[in-house]
Amino acid sequence: MADNNNTKKPQTIVVDATNCIAGRMCSHVSKLLLQGNKVAIVNAEKAMLSGNRYKVIEQYKEHLEINSVTNPIHGPFHPRRPDTILSKMVRGMVPKQKTTGIEAHQRLRVYIGVPEEMKAAKMQSFEDSKITKPEAYYISMGDVAKQIGWKGVPS
Repeated sequence: MADNNNTKKPQTIVVDATNCIAGRMCSHVSKLLLQGNKVAIVNAEKAMLSGNRYKVIEQYKEHLEINSVTNPIHGPFHPRRPDTILSKMVRGMVPKQKTTGIEAHQRLRVYIGVPEEMKAAKMQSFEDSKITKPEAYYISMGDVAKQIGWKGVPS
């Protein structure tokens, strides 16, 4: 019997997050992950969040105050680094309780900056997730992370 499997071979896709709106980019990435591709997001600190800078930071700070009343050591744990914030954004867009979602999230890698092994790779970005207004209408993920306690990249 002939194997009539017309599925595409999984690819490794490198996505550049520079000047992309984080939520829109993450929705494209989650769709690629659910199709079986491996995805690496680079320049996570340069992804943008839309909205008033002070309101966005205030919302993240309010979110950090949520903890367990009985024993805060048991969580919930809130990410402060831009790469882990983006990873959690994507995790919220895949079915994280099902096997397909768990396997999809395991195929995701998020990096701050561009690692040496990815510099030669062809970077892909999604045109509909690029920012359209002046940068004053957005705040970068790195700025938000520094405001909520991220120490930054060591020099």
